Amino acid sequence: MSGSILNPPSAPEFTGERFLPSCNGEIAYEHWHRYAFARRFVGGKRVLDAACGEGYGTALLGTVASSVIGIDIDMATIDRARATYGDGKRVRFIASSCTGLPLPSASIDVVVSFETIEHLTAADQLGMLIEFARVLTPDGVLVMSSPNRRLYRDARNYVNPYHLQELYREDLGRLLAKRLPAQRWHHQRLGYWSGIWAEREAESPNVSAVEAWIGDGQEVAPYPVPEGMYFIVLAAREPEALPPVETSVSLFTDAEDSEFKRAEATAREVLRLDGLLKELRQALDRQTGHVLHLETLVAERERLVVERDAAVERHAAHIRQLETILVERERIIGERDRALTEANAARESHPEKIEALEKQVISLEVGRTRLESERTRLEAALAAQERAIAYLQSFRGWIGWPWRRFRQWRGH
Repeated sequence: MSGSILNPPSAPEFTGERFLPSCNGEIAYEHWHRYAFARRFVGGKRVLDAACGEGYGTALLGTVASSVIGIDIDMATIDRARATYGDGKRVRFIASSCTGLPLPSASIDVVVSFETIEHLTAADQLGMLIEFARVLTPDGVLVMSSPNRRLYRDARNYVNPYHLQELYREDLGRLLAKRLPAQRWHHQRLGYWSGIWAEREAESPNVSAVEAWIGDGQEVAPYPVPEGMYFIVLAAREPEALPPVETSVSLFTDAEDSEFKRAEATAREVLRLDGLLKELRQALDRQTGHVLHLETLVAERERLVVERDAAVERHAAHIRQLETILVERERIIGERDRALTEANAARESHPEKIEALEKQVISLEVGRTRLESERTRLEAALAAQERAIAYLQSFRGWIGWPWRRFRQWRGH
């Protein structure tokens, strides 16, 4: 034995598949309930717990059975089971495969095997059931469970990497029928119901122990037998070997009522998250308004940028025009400077010609002045003549002109 109660081997890490007694919640309900359900069939019997795992179920069965042997293929698991639950005459643990049991034939009254068969190949599944039938007494009973492939795998589109061969109901039934044709089937699944129960057991034997209803706001009807996520089968060679039906419904909860508390905690968390969601929506509404405001500002900024770019382009065009004008101005200034340079050079090389030209220009200017004076005099005389002609053409002039000429003649 590799450990003791005072110093047990360290517990393995929970992988989600092999159940550990320290687990709670749904997986604990499923596993503990199977062993609680099986206790009624093992009182005072010799029992084999095949694939016993950590040994918690073996120990539970051992509280009512005459003896229980727990078998598991993993030696480290067996060591922990021995260290935790002991290893005596009433409860023993053996490391072995379920397809090769180290037990004499017809030495076991009840074989219990929960969630084992799906971990084997098809050939080993048949080999395991052959071994179960071998070690069972002629009136012995097998109590086993198996995932319902239709719900466990197909309906959920879920593949458990630890399962090698899951079975449909008809497949499991045919496999059992080869050695243990007498069968009583049960279904197991987690569910949530409203419960009403009497404070004391019914005194009349005609009172039904359990009633179940299903309904809504319109009608209520008897609850139909649902299909379970797991099958639990009692199988024997003959129907008479099957134990009598004592109850049609079995319920289980842990001492801490952990699933109910978890559901309440979940409900509180949902309410808290709903409040947070409302606050988040309000914050999002505020953020949406802020985003819209920012989008308006961005659009206005884009408009201003476009206008700025257009103004910059106009400014750039004006600058280019000014640069062209400056270039032209520089060209004209250059030509003027060259002309002045040439004129100065000509003035220095021909001073006498320049002087003659200047005198000629002065003479021409004087002549122009005389001509301007003559033109002014002639324009005045012309104007006087035009006034005289206008006078003569008038009626007064036509009458007075001969008289004026006569007066001028007499004066001579």
